[in-house]
Amino acid sequence: MTQTVLQYVLYLAVLVALAVPLGTYMGKVMNGERVFLTRLLAPCENLVYRMMGVDRDEQMSWKKYAASAVMFSVICFIGLFLILMCQGVLPLNPEELPGLSWHLAFNTAASFVTNTNWQAYSGEVTLSYLSQMAGLTVQNFVSASVGIAVLFALIRGFIKVKDKGIGSFWVDLTKTVLYIMLPLCLILAVGLVSQGVPQNFSEYKEAALLEPITADDGTVVTEQAVPLGPAASQVAPKQAGTNGGGYYGVNSAHPMENPTPFSNLLEMISLLLIPAALCFTFGRNIKDKKQGIAIFLAMFLMLCAFLAVTAVNEQLGTPQLSQNGAVNIENTPEQSGGNMEGKESRFGIAASSTWAVFTTAASNGSVNSMHDSYTPLGGLATMLQMQLGEVVFGGVGCGLYGMIGFAILTVFIAGLMVGRTPEYLGKKIEPFEMRMATLVCLATPLGILVGSGIAALIPEVAASLNNPGAHGFSELLYAYSSAGGNNGSAFAGFNANTPFLNTSIGLVMLFVRFLPMIATLAIAGSMAQKKKVAVSAGTLPTHNALFVFLLIFVVLLIGALSFFPALALGPVAEFFQMIS
Repeated sequence: MTQTVLQYVLYLAVLVALAVPLGTYMGKVMNGERVFLTRLLAPCENLVYRMMGVDRDEQMSWKKYAASAVMFSVICFIGLFLILMCQGVLPLNPEELPGLSWHLAFNTAASFVTNTNWQAYSGEVTLSYLSQMAGLTVQNFVSASVGIAVLFALIRGFIKVKDKGIGSFWVDLTKTVLYIMLPLCLILAVGLVSQGVPQNFSEYKEAALLEPITADDGTVVTEQAVPLGPAASQVAPKQAGTNGGGYYGVNSAHPMENPTPFSNLLEMISLLLIPAALCFTFGRNIKDKKQGIAIFLAMFLMLCAFLAVTAVNEQLGTPQLSQNGAVNIENTPEQSGGNMEGKESRFGIAASSTWAVFTTAASNGSVNSMHDSYTPLGGLATMLQMQLGEVVFGGVGCGLYGMIGFAILTVFIAGLMVGRTPEYLGKKIEPFEMRMATLVCLATPLGILVGSGIAALIPEVAASLNNPGAHGFSELLYAYSSAGGNNGSAFAGFNANTPFLNTSIGLVMLFVRFLPMIATLAIAGSMAQKKKVAVSAGTLPTHNALFVFLLIFVVLLIGALSFFPALALGPVAEFFQMIS
């Protein structure tokens, strides 16, 4: 047990140790300061600006910044949709895979453009190399970069005084792709290739089975297809950019996408690396490091709490697994014990539980185990993290600006208690900012509850469930929570590849991506025009332990009030059925 606890501590310690210097680096990049890659990448950056006709000194209004971000995303959506629909007649398709149906192409395009990467298909048997590279991998870079760009526009809103401009979207996007995403993903991809993750354009290979398998119709199978292709170059940005779309159908549980314990460590740490680092970037760039540390601690403490819930429940297993004591599921030197159903024996419960919590804390969705097989409370922890609005670190950029929305809500509530106009980072919080912050905080619950509520009324949806009863409802709720949290993971048995589910889940993903984004930019524009107010005795400190506690309380309160009835019908009901 001590070794297991040390394993959890090691994962968290490595994450923090890498996040601090990366946060400093990203802050310098987005401020235009010189970094060690400037000499190499500055000519490329300037070339991009000339080709796009971009004025690097332009200061866009929040409306122009929002219009640019939305327009860019629409163009990406249309381009990806066409690639997926037409892949059957496009090159780099050695397996001659046909184009996707309109509803699956719509769902996939919406998924990758919104940084969700929900997949209602199995990658190796559905998508060509061109679709994986020119379609999905490109979106893994740029959709993540859009989120980071919007965050820095918000940071400028707090820094600037009586100014209407919040920076240039095109400059922010270019810097993020060139200086942050590309170098980090190159390092990660090389590391993965060194562990055996494929990176080639070869046709699928045939390999002889060690033991022949007899199919139901009596056919004896002696060979299997080994899917190859440019996997490492997609796995790297899917992890670092909190995207999550697996190159293979079973994602990072596939031995070719995640072949070794070291590749598992690389992929798992990269899940939260940029979101955690951005907290330190935030503190640095607003010139108050304590503010960034306070946000980080609120996220980190919630992450540890959810990790503890999942780890304990998966290690204890269930009465059904132990069969009333007839089966030993205790942790011993000879066996890992606990609930090993749906988990890779290569990684065990600790690495699987950590990945499950990390991936649902981030808006990532990649998995190295099947969440459908988790215990009721283990599954509840992963589900609730997404339902909170992807603010337990969350996606790159969008997780932090979502948490700042909750911080604004927190200082407003605290201001009501003492009868003062609330302030945050030296700026007054007035009705307009509160309305926008409310949209940021409530968009996710609204999208999840409305989407899953409508789906529960559709008779054909029941056919997509892998289980009846409370667990079946959990599968449905998890799917829309994943879409609403821009996450992308799923309870593995849920079949979402139907016209209704593809369309409805796609619409939820678009709604919860762009409404908070536009509201955040509106806050940035409003804040930039305000003057700084002096700190007084009545100002609520937003960097101490009390504020961290209040922030966590508000986040959990909104999540609990919004989702308790739905959770009571799913994982909570299943838990009580299990112990009864």
